Amino acid sequence: MEFVSGMVVISSAGHDCGRWFAVTGADGRYVYIADGKERKLASPKRKNPKHICKTGLTVDVTAMTDKGLRRALNALCKQSIAEESEKLV
Repeated sequence: MEFVSGMVVISSAGHDCGRWFAVTGADGRYVYIADGKERKLASPKRKNPKHICKTGLTVDVTAMTDKGLRRALNALCKQSIAEESEKLV
């Protein structure tokens, strides 16, 4: 499983299950994720790759602030929900 910086993921385990995050980095064993609210870009959460799901979406986190990250993830989440509801109709 290859995780790159800027990839949008959803937590699938832990107390943050179901929340959207952006990958800020990865080493051989862990992926570092941030959402701009609970986990800031300056101190990302270390998470096991088995406990997150890829969404296929990306954001540019290189020059982003925590506020910008929150807004981007919120917009992507709403867009994804709207697309899913259109499929059901």
